[in-house]
Amino acid sequence: MQPQRERREARPRAGWMVMGERGRPSALDVCKVLAVFFTLFPSVSLQCKVIKCTTEYLAVTSNSGLGEEEYCTALRVYKTCVGRLARSCRGDLAYHSVQHGIEDLMNQKNCSKEGPMFQPQARTPPPPPPPPPVLTDSQERSDGPEVCHYERSLTRSSAQPNYTHCGFFGDPHLRTFGDDFQTCKVEGAWPLIHNKFLSVQVTNSPVLPGSLATATSKLTIIFRNFQECVEQKMYHAETDDLPAAFADGSKNGGDRYGANTLRVVEKVPGQHVEIQAKYIGTTIVVRQVGRYLTFAVRMPEEVVNSVEEGDTQDLYLCLHGCPANQRIDFRNFRARAAEATQGASRTRGVAGTQGFTYKSAKAKCKERLPVEDLYFQSCVFDLLSSGDINFTLAAYYAFEDVKMLHSNSNRYHIYEKDALSSAVQGIRDVLSVLVFNLLAVLLCGTVIL
Repeated sequence: MQPQRERREARPRAGWMVMGERGRPSALDVCKVLAVFFTLFPSVSLQCKVIKCTTEYLAVTSNSGLGEEEYCTALRVYKTCVGRLARSCRGDLAYHSVQHGIEDLMNQKNCSKEGPMFQPQARTPPPPPPPPPVLTDSQERSDGPEVCHYERSLTRSSAQPNYTHCGFFGDPHLRTFGDDFQTCKVEGAWPLIHNKFLSVQVTNSPVLPGSLATATSKLTIIFRNFQECVEQKMYHAETDDLPAAFADGSKNGGDRYGANTLRVVEKVPGQHVEIQAKYIGTTIVVRQVGRYLTFAVRMPEEVVNSVEEGDTQDLYLCLHGCPANQRIDFRNFRARAAEATQGASRTRGVAGTQGFTYKSAKAKCKERLPVEDLYFQSCVFDLLSSGDINFTLAAYYAFEDVKMLHSNSNRYHIYEKDALSSAVQGIRDVLSVLVFNLLAVLLCGTVIL
């Protein structure tokens, strides 16, 4: 890869599309993808009315004969329309993607933020262009230039990349890029990853009515455009719908020269999909196990930390873990379960689910996970909290993904002592800061006196 300074200069600011001479068609393509997105997300279109703003914008920019000033006017109207939705759309991934896209389009077209705000007349769009010819296997493009291969683009003097792993599965359990292992509540929509290259958001739903146990029912991944390699692509999965393509129906990164460095590969129909993003050295595994989804990723540390200026990353679970008020100490839960009578069920009991005691849950998890690490403990916790036998497989496949994606075989297993030592270290760090601040205050007081 290019030296770090050169890479910063070569990479465009993250946004929707890199627009050159084909600027307006690219913008239109982005809006079409958004239209597909809102078709897939009826709940979003009801709660967050950004689709209305997008539709109005499409109506006036679909004709290539639109003048530059008219185009900028349409963008200003679009931005104002979206801005009115800030409160109702707060935290919505699509809404924030729209905001970034508008800013990028205005910057690329040198549109002033001040100017006319009337809406140009909508024009009849031209007929769609003929579809591109279907390429045979022998005609397919190569994977593109070296800049579209993360490892190939590294200079010989560069250190080998340090690959990190994050996993999210079960009720739900999180393994962060720093190998912290946590059990969380996190009901609703939460961001897992957000950097210059991609964003990942999960939606967690209650496993049983009225239960605190949740699991992932929806997953959205947005790959941002990158130089001559890939166009912006969106992947969306939810319970009983694990597609083998992006939201626009394609399986690669679009029409650019390096498009094949981003691919969706279906491993097991409806159960296992792998997304390979070679241009950023990243592999993502999405599975459906039972009624819920699991997520695992292998990503270079450089990409993990490619944070946009002003973005604190505080809420991105894979980087910083779950907020303290969202974490569950399943050790206490397990201790209470172990004290319960052997015949007591730990579930509320619904048709088609099996109740487990602590002993029977351990026995069932032992069948798939013979090592009593935190994956084993998470399996026991999930069986006790939900009664759903499929969570045994969720923990098993999460560990199988670790073996495939984690770069350090000595760190496949994580034990309770690892989690406890990590927590103790965190406490020590906090105490060190407090002691340092106290000494600073005392020293300052001494100097003044």
